[in-house]
Amino acid sequence: MFHRKKIEEGVRLILEGIGEDVERPGIKDTPARIARMFEEIFRGLLPPDEDLLKSIEGETHDEMVLIKDIPFYSVCEHHLLPFFGNAHIAYIPDGRIVGLSELPKALDYLSKRPQVQERLTSQLANLLMEKLKPKGCMVVIEAEHLCMSMRGIKKPDAKTVTSAVRGIFRRSQTTRQEALELINRRDK
Repeated sequence: MFHRKKIEEGVRLILEGIGEDVERPGIKDTPARIARMFEEIFRGLLPPDEDLLKSIEGETHDEMVLIKDIPFYSVCEHHLLPFFGNAHIAYIPDGRIVGLSELPKALDYLSKRPQVQERLTSQLANLLMEKLKPKGCMVVIEAEHLCMSMRGIKKPDAKTVTSAVRGIFRRSQTTRQEALELINRRDK
């Protein structure tokens, strides 16, 4: 449950702390706008609206499924600045499959909370293994962190890449290599 009034009070204090006039017309409604935005971008702190990674009844498959270049947005828990990029999710079903939109939905849910990229990558791989019980999975996330781009070291366009490999993707270099080649393949 979000406490909108607490968020608004906190934003007012921050604005006052940086020397802004909280009654200025352009700023006056900012605390309420930020509170509404936080409810949206931190939705992953609440229980999901629906069961994540629900398998399709009666459908089976036992070869690699890969969805790549899935855009996502999250917020770094250290500076409360966005990080964003693309995720690539592969799994080898042990029978059960999910609808293709289920993988991006799981990514969106887990990314909508104060987060670090490393944890997000592992949480997504762990969720896949727990819910689908596949032979294995691989999650690769590439992201730009505004806490590195616009402040601190100030290196825009630098990408952080994290991966989590489970099951056959960890045990078999051939399987892992196949997934990486598919991820890196760019159609002409």
